[in-house]
Amino acid sequence: MPTSVPARSSVPPYDHVLLALPPTAASGSVLRGLRSEGVRVTLVSDGIGVLDAVRCGDLALVVLDVELPGPDQTAVLTALQSEAPNVPVIAVTPRERRSALLGLLRADRDDYLLRPFAMDELAARIRLRLRLGAETAAAVLRQGEIAVDTEFGEVTVDGQPVALSPTEFALLMALLAEPGAVVSQGRLAREVWSEPASANLVQVYISYLRRKIGPERIRTVRGAGYVLEG
Repeated sequence: MPTSVPARSSVPPYDHVLLALPPTAASGSVLRGLRSEGVRVTLVSDGIGVLDAVRCGDLALVVLDVELPGPDQTAVLTALQSEAPNVPVIAVTPRERRSALLGLLRADRDDYLLRPFAMDELAARIRLRLRLGAETAAAVLRQGEIAVDTEFGEVTVDGQPVALSPTEFALLMALLAEPGAVVSQGRLAREVWSEPASANLVQVYISYLRRKIGPERIRTVRGAGYVLEG
């Protein structure tokens, strides 16, 4: 659950977000924090409530704690993905359940967050997932010779398919969200990883991504960040 709730987390007034968190005081703090930023939020406290809300439609994103009371939440996650395939999920999980969870998440749409988490970290991930979700209307995102089919999570460079890991894919999408603009290392660390990432870890994954899409396509701006040039 959250370690802190800052006064402002700069979350734009996005559409309906479903919070599926255990019934604790901390869950109420998350609800109030997001609502104070203008986000339309509904809080449920069990898996049945999740599926009922999904069936009613009108959801832009679900934050799902995998240790909710009720049915096994991996089954709830699978049902949610089946019934609302275009709705991204941020799965909240303890560290010991992370490995088992990763195989259930869609690389092009979902994310996870380790517990305990900070409110500003959750807000950053909601911003990223909803921004990417808004862009999927185009189905294929392009920057130069880089193309990402957001429906199927497929990446091509110069017309050739490129296989990316979930982290590499999330990193590419974070850069693609600001084509031609400098994206800071700190911002990538917050938006791509579910726990604080070191500058070295960001640099390592930038190097992995460069090897797969071409080193010339990601330019380093010293002291500022990275630019995806396509």
